[in-house]
Amino acid sequence: MMVAVIVLVVAPVDLAPAADPASPAADPFRQIPRERWLAESPHAFAIRDRNPQAPVHVLVISKDPIPNMLQASDELLGEMLGLAKKVVEKERIAKDGFRVVINTNPQGGQSVYHVHMHVLGGRQMAWPPG
Repeated sequence: MMVAVIVLVVAPVDLAPAADPASPAADPFRQIPRERWLAESPHAFAIRDRNPQAPVHVLVISKDPIPNMLQASDELLGEMLGLAKKVVEKERIAKDGFRVVINTNPQGGQSVYHVHMHVLGGRQMAWPPG
């Protein structure tokens, strides 16, 4: 008579839900204190980037956690560009020139899924950017 032995290996399973990309823990922009804001409009605010890629590197950020520009309204994007214009004047880079960038989705280089614009200036920009 043959006896079959079955060995069951049970690995622990993490049943916790994945982090919501729009949660404050996953969204560093929702944790920025107002004291760091350089300027604001009704639906956006501007701060200095903590990892500047130019002498002037400011982020214009939606106050609402909208994942990227494709989900943002035309009105919000226009308001954010208007705030970017105020920032370049305040930072005194309007005359010499500047660049405004919106990284969108993985191939566009987006790493934080909360719509924002990079305003860069204070040096000669190269093309193509990378």
